[in-house]
Amino acid sequence: MRVAMISMHTSPLEQPGTGDAGGMNVYIHNIATQLSRQGVEVDVFTRATRPSLGEIVEAAPGYRVIHIVAGPYEGLEKDELPTQLAAFAGGIIQFLRTNGHGGHALEYDLIHSHYWLSGQVGWLLADLIGVPLVHTGHTWAAVKNASGVDGAESEARRICEQQLVDNADVVVVNTADETEQLARFYDVDTEKIAVVSPGADTELFTPGTDRNTERARRALGIPLHAKVVAFVGRLQDFKGPQVLLRAVGEVVRRDQLDAPLRLVMCGGASGAGSSVEHYRAIAQEEGIASITRFLGPRPPQELASVYQAADIVAVPSYNESFGLVAVEAQATGTPVVAARVGGLPLAVADGESGVLVAGHDPADWATALEQLLIDDHLRITMATTAVAHAKKFSWRASASELYKVYQTVLDGFDPQAATRQPAGV
Repeated sequence: MRVAMISMHTSPLEQPGTGDAGGMNVYIHNIATQLSRQGVEVDVFTRATRPSLGEIVEAAPGYRVIHIVAGPYEGLEKDELPTQLAAFAGGIIQFLRTNGHGGHALEYDLIHSHYWLSGQVGWLLADLIGVPLVHTGHTWAAVKNASGVDGAESEARRICEQQLVDNADVVVVNTADETEQLARFYDVDTEKIAVVSPGADTELFTPGTDRNTERARRALGIPLHAKVVAFVGRLQDFKGPQVLLRAVGEVVRRDQLDAPLRLVMCGGASGAGSSVEHYRAIAQEEGIASITRFLGPRPPQELASVYQAADIVAVPSYNESFGLVAVEAQATGTPVVAARVGGLPLAVADGESGVLVAGHDPADWATALEQLLIDDHLRITMATTAVAHAKKFSWRASASELYKVYQTVLDGFDPQAATRQPAGV
């Protein structure tokens, strides 16, 4: 089986936590890697952002990343990328024509697009080539707008997503909750939705040895006897770092801990108007600047040490289709305090491997954090359960389930019978 994945606005090779790179990058890279190990040939098409990358990068045996020139390498924000959809699609078509064999264009069995920008390109290519389209939204405009943070996504994007829901042969979502969200905010035939839960690299993210926490804290300059809360992700309000900063401020004001408190914020600013300075200012306002460390994004190997250094990892997002950070943290033996939204109730076993908080009131978050920071026995018990819970999720299993979806789509696809739905609202 040969699959073309489309990831226009961000490359699976980019460092997560920088710019627009995040969980989707981790998802595509790991799924493509595992699919290739299971005998599927995967090409991921993404927009070139640096000339030094080269057109084709062999990421793993059977898994290539193809860089398509569409607009300038730098200087385009994500909301400007729709102007380059035609150039990007044209670049892929040219690549297919020039990289085939015996005068025939390079062929694929199906196309799997990721995010709505890629979906528009995938929809066109699937029609031209005569193959099925599988689409994964990762985030959805109407769902994001319902959260009321980070500014409204455009109506144009919502219309594009509705078109993709109408015209994709299968829409792959991460959780049953995402299926319910699509049914609530979009006109969707739920029969065409397939749930495939993401995984985590449980070989990389492990508790390690008994001294891993000590070594990780020494490397980060954190006192060994401190209580440590960590945030890992892009610094944007939708991910909730401002909620955590204000909650930690409240914990400090309550003054119930018997050890020094430290907060680690690991990630880069993302989105229009977002900046690290903005969140530093909140820390200053809350009186916790001296106990808060802002770290830049880390590659996975170093990220494991951040998780290991923490007593708690907080995931205060306003929505998560799944919650990769939560699973990675638990895999290292660190309990998670997360918002009860999206796929996080699946990623975190409430009361067993962590705590789910309803809403985003900093006072409620302070209470949840304080409970685990004070109760060492409860936190250590949850740490043990967290490792076992995380083992339920693996990229290998995710890829196997996705392969079944692909095979089912191919078995039932008739290119002669395929019809395009009206491109309306």
